[in-house]
Amino acid sequence: MKSSTPGDESANPEPAAHPGLSKQAKLGVALLVICALAALFWPRHGKTFKEPGGFPLDLDGRPATLGSRLAPVSLVHFWATWCPPCIDEIPSLQRLARDFQRRDDFSVVMIAVGDEKGKVTKFLGPGWDMVLFDPAWDVAHRYGTDKIPETYLVVRGEVVEKFVGATNWDDPKLRGRLTSLLATPAPRTAAAGPGS
Repeated sequence: MKSSTPGDESANPEPAAHPGLSKQAKLGVALLVICALAALFWPRHGKTFKEPGGFPLDLDGRPATLGSRLAPVSLVHFWATWCPPCIDEIPSLQRLARDFQRRDDFSVVMIAVGDEKGKVTKFLGPGWDMVLFDPAWDVAHRYGTDKIPETYLVVRGEVVEKFVGATNWDDPKLRGRLTSLLATPAPRTAAAGPGS
């Protein structure tokens, strides 16, 4: 490279620096971005969770099992007081539960998701102390719920239908379906012999 002295017009000017990154630098940045994203989204198998994990909680904050609350025909309802469609739906669900309350073969299990005990009990009023809580969505996610309200119709331990969004539990067709499920006897198992 020639050095130029002031007033030397014949000297070649230095070429302008090429704006932007070189191909190698671009590849390096892309690789760095990919590594950062992989680190961010890579599954963390070493992550610990609370044992027994994934249980709903009762009003006292103790883990509770769903099995003991399920009748032969049950509705497992995920909802919250901060969810406007849930607020609209709850009165019809409460009427359904009240209308079927004398039946031992039917239950409504309400699970408040990501909600506060005080708000839930105030909203539901007296007589709803059996509500369960799912503060971290563990139970809801296990059922496949990622938005609320959602309700699962569980018949003899098996989910047979999923209601997504607010449901009109006063609907005569829906109530008729529930009544017909309640009237259907449980299937006999192979272990049950004649006369059992």
